[in-house]
Amino acid sequence: MKVVLFGEWDKTKQLEEKVKMVLTELGLVDMVELKMTTDEDYKKELDIKEMPALIIEEESIDFKDIIFEGLVPEEDELKSMFVSIIWGWSEWGCAPEGCGSGCSC
Repeated sequence: MKVVLFGEWDKTKQLEEKVKMVLTELGLVDMVELKMTTDEDYKKELDIKEMPALIIEEESIDFKDIIFEGLVPEEDELKSMFVSIIWGWSEWGCAPEGCGSGCSC
């Protein structure tokens, strides 16, 4: 999975730091590729209207979508998003906290 951050302002750098912190805390640094871009073609392709934007890409299923646009979400929001996406797409089926923490086991 790839996380793409679109933008070039201080808020994009702030978002990058939060995403890195959350990925490290969740142990996902090796599982998620983090990339920053200001490519205008990419902006047009996804119709990005506000910066910063956080986009999730999953090449194996040809998925590319804007998750957050025009804001820097709190760490808890980012954690929830990654847990939902990563463990929702994985075969593990269990939350990182283990059974009893709201997973479907």
